[in-house]
Amino acid sequence: MESPLLIDDINKSFDQTEVLKHLRFELKPGEIFGLLGPNGAGKTTLISILTSLLVPTSGTAAIFGHDILRDSLRARTKVGVVPQEIVSHGFFTVNQVLNYHSGYYGLRNNQKRIDYLLDKLALEEHRDKLVAQLSGGMKRRFLIAKALVHSPPLLLLDEPTAGVDVELRHGLWKFVRELHKEGMTILLTTHYLEEAEELCDRIGVLNKGELIALDQTKKLIQDLTHRQVILTLMHSWDSQTVPPEVQVDNNVVTASIAHQETVGELIKKLAIPVEWIQDISITEGRLEDAFVSLLKQHN
Repeated sequence: MESPLLIDDINKSFDQTEVLKHLRFELKPGEIFGLLGPNGAGKTTLISILTSLLVPTSGTAAIFGHDILRDSLRARTKVGVVPQEIVSHGFFTVNQVLNYHSGYYGLRNNQKRIDYLLDKLALEEHRDKLVAQLSGGMKRRFLIAKALVHSPPLLLLDEPTAGVDVELRHGLWKFVRELHKEGMTILLTTHYLEEAEELCDRIGVLNKGELIALDQTKKLIQDLTHRQVILTLMHSWDSQTVPPEVQVDNNVVTASIAHQETVGELIKKLAIPVEWIQDISITEGRLEDAFVSLLKQHN
């Protein structure tokens, strides 16, 4: 199978400012890939290049084997895009816009697909409303329907849940998982790191236009974070040789350990009698912690 997205040494500059620097990565079929980075890292610039809104200074990319520069028309038919900014659609209804948009891809009788998307995205009761009359959250749903109207195998989601409430965000997560189960490949940019950790198989981190990390989500977290272990003891513990990563407060011992280290190894290292242990609490590292650690290393 052709790679859903192959990015080959893309560079982009505006005047003398380098916005993207030697980007190279590839999406695997059927995965959800999270592209993270602080504001100004270059995420939206990359998506603009992939959708022909911008031309790279050098390098290129291919969508299912179609070069975005030499074969842009075919490349665009393979991808749906949910932009970061909410686009105005004037005085047209939801159903009208989706039908018009279908026509851009040569789909003249696409109402069945439109009805399916309206139902899945809870837009059915809004089909005859003007797009301008929709709430912010409903407009986000509408943009996803618009991106999927031609059944693309690749979906680019640029901050799809920005500004929506928690209930709507989780509803969109559910729909993204359904698309994933159907085999769609998804590239997601988001500032909600909980969202990326929950949804993404792999994570790439952009900083100042450079890709500074690329790995499986769980592996990235394990390599860049520690686990916090809290031991509640039956007696106060006064050790004379406490390592710097361990804090003791009467009968509570708090330690930070690497993911590959076990709690048993910690207890043995501290020489705490097992029979003294009343309770053990473990907090795993999070993607947010890994992200902050990465940025500290590269700033």
